[in-house]
Amino acid sequence: MTFPWQFPQLSSHLHRCTRAIMTLLLCVVIWGIASINHPAWAGLTDDHFDGNIFALYGGNGSLVPPRVTLAQSLQRPQPTLLVYYINDSSDCKAYTTVVSQLQAYYGRAADFIPIDVDSIPPQDSYSASEPGYYYQGLVPQTVLLDATGKIVFNQAGNIDFAVVDDQFREVFNLLPRAQSLELKPRPVNEINVELSGRS
Repeated sequence: MTFPWQFPQLSSHLHRCTRAIMTLLLCVVIWGIASINHPAWAGLTDDHFDGNIFALYGGNGSLVPPRVTLAQSLQRPQPTLLVYYINDSSDCKAYTTVVSQLQAYYGRAADFIPIDVDSIPPQDSYSASEPGYYYQGLVPQTVLLDATGKIVFNQAGNIDFAVVDDQFREVFNLLPRAQSLELKPRPVNEINVELSGRS
């Protein structure tokens, strides 16, 4: 029996081939890691798609998909909060915590309907029971409809919790913030059992 080291030319050739294969494998692994949009690389402050932003950044995966459609909500005798968003917007990502905190206080008494604007079909006109009717072309956009379907609040941008809370207080005929105990938003994290439960 003969071994490769007994033939210097063969041994040298095997050594070069082994080194070349290992180098190639290392390059493939590095390229694969660099080209994958790994969830650990998700960022609150970037405009990259990371997945369901309500689950990732708002700690509330129960918001998407919504429990009811806008048409169904308008048939119910309670207010509706529409939140227009896109998953690859840093502004929308930041706003998810406010929406989750609002749902923690008003989610049993109002319908919360996040609407990914990419899902709105392009049409010339929309009826009041279609999400495109209220959308103004900016994200995030928050629209609050009272129990009769009348718009009581419509604003784009990252709105402070207290601003939307004041609108809900008016809709529900609650005492103004100055005359009642201030609601303290609950801390929100990626795993929040209270917020993720459906009623």
